[in-house]
Amino acid sequence: MGPDTLAQVLCQLPKHPVDQRLIVGPNTSDDAGVFVLTEDLALIQTVDYFTPVVDDPYIFGQIAAANALSDVYAMGGYPITALNIVGFSPKVLPLEVLTQILAGGSDKVVEAGACLAGGHTIDDAEPKYGLAVAGLVHPKQVMTNAGAKVGDKLVLTKPLGIGIITTAIKRGVVPDNVIDEAVKTMVTLNKDAAEAMNVVGANGCTDVTGFGLLGHAYEMASGSNVGIKVYKNSVPIIPETYEYAEQNIVPGGTRANLKYLTEKVEFAASISSIEQLILADAITSGGLLISIDADKVDLLIEELKSRDGVLAATVIGEVVADHPGKLKVEV
Repeated sequence: MGPDTLAQVLCQLPKHPVDQRLIVGPNTSDDAGVFVLTEDLALIQTVDYFTPVVDDPYIFGQIAAANALSDVYAMGGYPITALNIVGFSPKVLPLEVLTQILAGGSDKVVEAGACLAGGHTIDDAEPKYGLAVAGLVHPKQVMTNAGAKVGDKLVLTKPLGIGIITTAIKRGVVPDNVIDEAVKTMVTLNKDAAEAMNVVGANGCTDVTGFGLLGHAYEMASGSNVGIKVYKNSVPIIPETYEYAEQNIVPGGTRANLKYLTEKVEFAASISSIEQLILADAITSGGLLISIDADKVDLLIEELKSRDGVLAATVIGEVVADHPGKLKVEV
């Protein structure tokens, strides 16, 4: 569901008084909600689940869990508990498949240092899995997609191309080494990237998932009332992504993202339609997009590169005063 559709649904809901303790809610298209508990402590809540993106059930469980946990890291916090959300039918698939999905999710929650507290399952012919996650953060250290400031640099911590590659995997045309790279990207937690960001200090953050790099960058530009420039040649991309995109192996969500952004993004004339699609690719369990003061960016890059759990540490753009609420993509 795109942000415009979601906005149309939310505006139909009855209006209730806003609890002032809810400092990040549904109105800003952010990664999670944040509710203040005390002067020094706030609760982060998020939920995410989806259908399988790979055939291996254990790996699918890992990917879905890493994807859900990512929202807490994007808010500058750390996860404490998680609840399984499952759609599964033993009439369609053996229970061993569900066991493996849940084992993958559980192992990833443990890796995050959180506690798996239970969950809920419904009978569903199409398997679905994810987590509802709770995390903690200091109220004054919350990261949002509305915190970007003019002069900031934008840093990305994982490569693009996952949506296109997983679509190619479903068609059976991806060699094992590329599958392994895509899986490594998706199962890697954003824990180390978030810790590096918190050590150095940033102004804003979001994770790159279903709306693609450009979709989430647009939300940051809109929420922060700034313009954003993205430099295409600086964006880390899994190399084989180009090959599959040129074969027209592109998920529907990626095409929908690019269509949604038509009036919101200005592309340099030299950027091809294939490159535009890749920048809008609908990603599962992508990296963090961090907006940080220019005088801190080298320190952040150094901190990110010092950590094993960070797959990329690349300055891919900047925040500008002109064209507020819109993006420009240059070479």
